[in-house]
Amino acid sequence: MTTQIINKNETKTDVAQETSKFTVRIVMTMAGLIGIWALACLIGGLASGGVGNLIQGYISTIIGH
Repeated sequence: MTTQIINKNETKTDVAQETSKFTVRIVMTMAGLIGIWALACLIGGLASGGVGNLIQGYISTIIGH
């Protein structure tokens, strides 16, 4: 004859905390991707026109000329 033993473990999860952790991870991932994209655009701008043209284009964009 065999004896069956049943163990019950109860785990309480704070849903608000888990949702907050998930949201923070998503926001940090998106911020990292945006940073990588910005760096790639800066490198592309430097490669296509050089530092002088990049600064001139930035200033002309702000001034509107």
